[in-house]
Amino acid sequence: MTTAVYAQEHISVSGVVTNASSGESLPGVSVIIKGTTQGTKTDENGRFTLTNVQRDATLQITYIGFNQTEVKAVTNPLQIQLEPSVNLLEDVVVIGYGSVKRKDVTTAISSVSTADLDKRPIVSTGQALQGKAAGVAVVQPNGAPGGETSIRIRGTTSFNGSNDPLYVVDNVPVDNVNFLSPNDIADIQVLKDASSAAIYGSRAANGVVLITTKAGSTGNAKISLNTQVTQTDVINNIKPLNTAQYKELQDEIGLINLPDGLTDQTNWFDEAYTKGNIQSYQASVSDGTEKIKYFLSGGYTNEKGTLATAFYKRYNFRANISDQIRKWLNVTANIAYSDYSNNGVTTGLGANRGGVVLSVINTPTYAPIWDPEHPNQYYNNFYGIGNITSPLENMARSKNNKNRENRLIASGNALITILPELTFKSSFAIDRRNAVNTTFLDPISTAWGRNQYGEGSDSRNMNTVLTFDNVATYTKAFDKHNVEAMTGTSWTKSNYTNNWINGSHYRNDLIETLNAANKIAWDNTGSGGSEWGIMSYFGRVAYNFDSKYLITANLRADGSSKLHPDSRWGYFPSVSAAWRLSSESFMDGADWLDDLKIRGGWGQTGNQSGISDYAYLQRYSLSRVEWFKEGQENAVPVVTPTNLRTRDLTWETTTQSNVGIDLTALNNRLTVALDYYYKRTTDMLMNVTVGSGPAISRNIIRNEGVMTNKGIELTVGSKNIDGAFIWNTDFNISFNQNNLESLALAQIYNDATTSDVTHDYVVRNEPGRALGGFFGYISDGVDPETGELLYRDLNQDGRISSTDRTYIGDPNPDFVFGLTNHFSYKNFNLSIFLQGSYGNDIFNASRIETEGMYDGKNQSTRVLDRWRIPGQITDVPKANFDIKNSSYFVEDGSYLRVKNIFLSYNIQSATLTRLGIGKVQPYISANNLLTWTNYTGMDPEVNQWGNNGAIQGIDWGTYPQSRSFVVGINVEF
Repeated sequence: MTTAVYAQEHISVSGVVTNASSGESLPGVSVIIKGTTQGTKTDENGRFTLTNVQRDATLQITYIGFNQTEVKAVTNPLQIQLEPSVNLLEDVVVIGYGSVKRKDVTTAISSVSTADLDKRPIVSTGQALQGKAAGVAVVQPNGAPGGETSIRIRGTTSFNGSNDPLYVVDNVPVDNVNFLSPNDIADIQVLKDASSAAIYGSRAANGVVLITTKAGSTGNAKISLNTQVTQTDVINNIKPLNTAQYKELQDEIGLINLPDGLTDQTNWFDEAYTKGNIQSYQASVSDGTEKIKYFLSGGYTNEKGTLATAFYKRYNFRANISDQIRKWLNVTANIAYSDYSNNGVTTGLGANRGGVVLSVINTPTYAPIWDPEHPNQYYNNFYGIGNITSPLENMARSKNNKNRENRLIASGNALITILPELTFKSSFAIDRRNAVNTTFLDPISTAWGRNQYGEGSDSRNMNTVLTFDNVATYTKAFDKHNVEAMTGTSWTKSNYTNNWINGSHYRNDLIETLNAANKIAWDNTGSGGSEWGIMSYFGRVAYNFDSKYLITANLRADGSSKLHPDSRWGYFPSVSAAWRLSSESFMDGADWLDDLKIRGGWGQTGNQSGISDYAYLQRYSLSRVEWFKEGQENAVPVVTPTNLRTRDLTWETTTQSNVGIDLTALNNRLTVALDYYYKRTTDMLMNVTVGSGPAISRNIIRNEGVMTNKGIELTVGSKNIDGAFIWNTDFNISFNQNNLESLALAQIYNDATTSDVTHDYVVRNEPGRALGGFFGYISDGVDPETGELLYRDLNQDGRISSTDRTYIGDPNPDFVFGLTNHFSYKNFNLSIFLQGSYGNDIFNASRIETEGMYDGKNQSTRVLDRWRIPGQITDVPKANFDIKNSSYFVEDGSYLRVKNIFLSYNIQSATLTRLGIGKVQPYISANNLLTWTNYTGMDPEVNQWGNNGAIQGIDWGTYPQSRSFVVGINVEF
């Protein structure tokens, strides 16, 4: 009797799942008995079978890209059709301290697709953002392994302060995301206008990037493996003169007398550059029940650069766990640990005349690698020319350097549901970073190492940031009225310590430790430490009527210890509103229109980044004295003031207005977002030198100056073809105009010296112009009679002097853009991503060293076209011409680049299904495949000054970008 009763209450259920649009069967669909973890996946034909299912149970059918559905369990074969999920308006968008449906957004927010992050050879989150969001300009200033990206959201807002956006990873504010593996990212939202970012107040002047990492889900246990191998190669190569051509040039310059009979011995490009590679291995495990969900991941990335000694390594681990302990209590813990290192090959800024990259061209090809008379020493006998160092010796100077950092970010939060409408969330996070930077230069192989008898250094620092947030949220919906009220506090404290030591005079057996140094520097060792803190109070009120009329208001108050006690509190309000016209009765006839919304907002955000932890105080420096010298036995360290005190130092404030239109049409096949914004930054935090006298006591951090940015952004997404063959397109374009409106004290700031020949600054910043303008002489070509460059006499006084200098270029682009096309047919997927910039200039300082023809360094083959006889028409001047910073070195930096192409195939078979393998997806990918540009340097995506706001678009021996090819596979079971 027991068996009979069981048979009546439990049945066997089978069926097939298909695409409601195309009728094709769907393999790998999750079929779960609701309220349990019991379930299965459909096979390659979309079929499934479940046994021992309780009669009248409910089955949940879920599949990525389709709407979830539920059906009752019956004995008859089920025919289940899944509708593609095309209603993007119902997607939930993460915002500051909360979330909202996309259709109810009243601010300027860009969502970045994360669908292809595991198929592109990207190492950083910044690379994932490039070309994917309107209003977000991303430049990778150089191609060094692990190199950071420069990210600007709606232009440059600060002169000396930081222009980096605030990153918030799983609700934890962080200063950068180097620790984060792109494979762990589930969602990226960019808060662009002040009305969306003001809830983060003090650090949101440059926009906010919200990142949510992956989490486990109910009834969907998964093991995912991603392996990819990438080969990289230099995109462009500048050819040097051969030995015969070099000798001919030197005979014209007349500085050295080279002997006859020299022949080519070394191809320095082949010796310095190599085929780089990236190995990436990522694995994750996730599962969940109604009570507990978890996501665990780990990975290893190893990048070897195209310059033979450059490298970057990263180990990463993550654990995200959520537990519904009680109906009213949910506890979540997120732990991320990473360990990453690189060696920082010296190029451009701070290097010997452009470092490794330029020495590949500047080293004569007659020179051997090693000195014939001293086999363990690099060749350094260049016939009396002392400013030539071979690229291999340059690389040897950084070969044994290592910059290593490990980072732990751990957060825990408790979400308490007090009432169905009222929740309280308390969060605590720790962000701890330990960095160790070591250098070692052996006492034999390099000239500088021999001079120092070996040299080494060790510097260490630790930074701990604690964050404690408490947020209460009330939501209520009645009739067509929807209200949300949120209030909270945030406490942040940072503690930083550092120490450093260096030594020289090593033993000759190459022991790298400082213990082997016989001479420890007495005046260049020390330790330091500092602290800062922020206390914040914030709130938000949002109301919408039937999702037709929407309004949101925010207010945040921040107090920073970096600012003067009388001025350290800043108050940052914002308000935004939206009107959904498509819901009005007068739009009833527009059946082609799915959604049309007009929105506008105003708000203020603050900035206190980029200044020291005790910026408002007068600080002092300590200098040790040579107490061991005769007569100084009782000497004590010398105390010197380093700056003036600022008694009114306060927040840098950015006020921004934004209006926008969101449109969805043609049954969700077309989406358009158009925005106009105006940003005005006041009380800019600047490092100013005032008055006369010793400069060491005239520096002051103060608020001065006004800067504006205004622009237009357009994002278009279209589903061009839908069915068995799918074609989708995403396009975005951003226009921005920057203007430094006014300065209070010093009116001109000169910066960026790039040559020992010209001695002049390349960049000049002053009111009335965009930041980073190039300053110098206008070149009118080569004089056919003398071979000299003709410089324009602007003031017409009959001579060329410094008063004839003017602005000769602008590194700010007119617009940047990105275009992605996705194609899918059966199991094939193809994506083509184009990215580019238009209207920006580049100051090619590298050409001063490779075309200047002023000393004994080798030059590029472009100088073969140099002027040689009177009457010759050419655009390359004579050898030893009068070199000045001029428009001769300014080039158009516009480019269009095939940034990425990837092709994948989903392998499906009954055997894989029986083995429990839900996904096998091999893929190939290419990065930086093609570039169209008029720029003559190695790569147009460049800035030797990295993320500097006031200096942009300078190429000075910068590590070039690479072209890469990837082979990889994703496996999921």
